[in-house]
Amino acid sequence: MKLLYLPFLIAFYMASAATVTDPIDKVAGLIRQGNVRELSKIFATNIEITIQGEENVYSKVQAGLILDKFFSQNKPVSVKMLHKVNSNPNYLFGVLILNTQKEPFRIAYTLKETEGSLMLIELRIETEKVK
Repeated sequence: MKLLYLPFLIAFYMASAATVTDPIDKVAGLIRQGNVRELSKIFATNIEITIQGEENVYSKVQAGLILDKFFSQNKPVSVKMLHKVNSNPNYLFGVLILNTQKEPFRIAYTLKETEGSLMLIELRIETEKVK
């Protein structure tokens, strides 16, 4: 009798697992959309941002303005995930290629668990050198 419910339990588990979004993929999706508003919701209190060699630590609001300016000048077209490290649930890392209307960029970002939730602590945007 117990085996009768097993297929239903497996189907339920697989359906619920499919709806869980990987935080690295979530950030990549927000970058692909150029959605700074949603992206800024997961910024740490202070976030290190490097855009084409200019590196600084910004507050959430400042970081939002910096990224808003970047995305207004570089409209996203597509994103390709190059590398993701998710072996430690408290510290995640992703690298992607962002194709824009102007040129491609390599974006590396780090998420770290802070106060019980994953926060974006670092974002590096560089011109992609290899095509």
